[in-house]
Amino acid sequence: MVRVTEVTDEEAPLALLVDNNEMALYRMNEIFRQRDYRIIECQNGDKAVDLFITEKPDLVIISLDIPGLDGHVAALEMRESRQDARIIFTTPRNKLELAEDAAFSAGAVALLQKPVTQSSIDEVWDLVMGDIPDAPGIEDLDQLYPDDVEDDIEVTIELEELPAPPPPSALPALGPPPKRKKKGKGLLMLAILLFLGSAGAIGYGLYTMGYIPL
Repeated sequence: MVRVTEVTDEEAPLALLVDNNEMALYRMNEIFRQRDYRIIECQNGDKAVDLFITEKPDLVIISLDIPGLDGHVAALEMRESRQDARIIFTTPRNKLELAEDAAFSAGAVALLQKPVTQSSIDEVWDLVMGDIPDAPGIEDLDQLYPDDVEDDIEVTIELEELPAPPPPSALPALGPPPKRKKKGKGLLMLAILLFLGSAGAIGYGLYTMGYIPL
């Protein structure tokens, strides 16, 4: 969620508040409005980095424990994008030691224990408006994003290197188709032979009966 308070003075400095606790955002909103800051709020580390780049806030107050990018990595992204980023870390007491390491790594101008109050802001305000420390953790930023995706390996196959496909098997030469015997001619020859055989048998019978003389 992103909420922008009503802007009464376009020349007023801009503060980006990043926390996923609605009550914490409400308290910080009231504190920095009293200091005449315009306010942008969000609850996600990735969105915070996007807003930092597009809106160019003068001050960032960010919790270490937020969804998306955690506050440490988000702050390093901001410092890498703009060296003059003024960043205040906020943290619960049970994570104070971890927050101190993160504040050094990201070059935060201040570290506040939650809940943030007007008095705690007043105590560190000179540091907030002072020199911006170096951010040595930027050099290790790539290690905070392990690249688990292996680079795609391109495999190029040269067509000339592929073996030529074997020639197709030669088919046997086909001769002319055999001539088909004409059924009509065969039947005629059979009829002639039957006729001759019948005539011979009749002649022989007449001869034996004395009707045909030799």
